[in-house]
Amino acid sequence: MADLIILAILLAGPQHGYALKKRAGLVLNQPALHNNTIYPLLNRFIERGWVSRKETDGQRGQTRQVYSLTRAGRDELIERLSAFDDKQARSENEFHLRVSLFELLPSETRQSILAARTAVLDQRDDHLHRLQKSERLSGFNAEVVAYKRQQIESEIQWIRKLSRRRSRI
Repeated sequence: MADLIILAILLAGPQHGYALKKRAGLVLNQPALHNNTIYPLLNRFIERGWVSRKETDGQRGQTRQVYSLTRAGRDELIERLSAFDDKQARSENEFHLRVSLFELLPSETRQSILAARTAVLDQRDDHLHRLQKSERLSGFNAEVVAYKRQQIESEIQWIRKLSRRRSRI
C-alpha cells in the first residue's frame, strides 16, 4: 500500500524524497517511511517510467532529488486503485485509500468498490448476528459484538451516502 500512497502524494506535484517519506508516514500513521522503503520504491517507479527525478540545489548547498509523477504513473495509479478484489475489500485501509482518491475514478468503478466493501460488511454483520444468537452472549462479550455491529452499520450508512454523491470532475 505504501507504493499507492507515494504515487498518490505525487499527484499534488513534485516532492523531495524527505517530504515524501514524511507525508507517507503521516498517512500510514507512523513517523516517516524508512529510507529502505521509500527510495527502492522511487527507483522502481523511475525504471517503470511512472516517476521522473531531477536534481535541484538545496538550501544548504547540497543537491536534492525532486520526484514528479508522470502521465504513465498517474495512469498506473488509477489502474491499481480501480483493481479492488475481495482481499482489498476486507481491508479498511485499502478501502479508505480508494475512497480518498475517488475523484480520480469513474463512477462505475467507485460504485463497484462501494458494492464490494458493502458485501464484506454484510458478511461480517451476518457472522456477528449468528454469533449473538448461537452463543447467547452476555456481559462484555455482548458489548463487543454489539459495538462491532454498530460500527458496521455506521460504515454502511456512510457508503450509502458516498454512493449518492456525485463527483466534481
